[in-house]
Amino acid sequence: YCRVLVPEELLRDLLPGPVTLVLQRLDALNADLNPFTPLVGVRVPDHHFVRELARACGGALALTSANVSERASSITVTEFQELWPHLSLVIDGGPTGDALSPECRLGSTVVDLSIPGKYRVIRPGCALTQTVEILVSKYGLRAEES
Repeated sequence: YCRVLVPEELLRDLLPGPVTLVLQRLDALNADLNPFTPLVGVRVPDHHFVRELARACGGALALTSANVSERASSITVTEFQELWPHLSLVIDGGPTGDALSPECRLGSTVVDLSIPGKYRVIRPGCALTQTVEILVSKYGLRAEES
């Protein structure tokens, strides 16, 4: 689905977890997914059920956040009830985080790794500090100038 230009160990350091990596998409990726960009976000959640569901479906799942853009991330299915009529399926696996912790509503940290040797934070999310520490200290990546 994507061209990986970072060491495999870097992927293992960040995935599974609360990080979305933005990488160069391959032509083999369905053209209807992110049709106006050469990039694609890849996330492997640290949630056994979701990974098993992906395996049962034959591989990657194309998903979006269960919230309206620019709103805090939902942590229970009832928090995005207004979207239910537009969805084919809603699976309630319980809360995805502690409702009292503001960090759990930040969503994943989104980092563009499509340029070799560099990274660009697209969304700080809930794992920014740890992610940047790994990218800079362990792999020597530099922040891409905006």
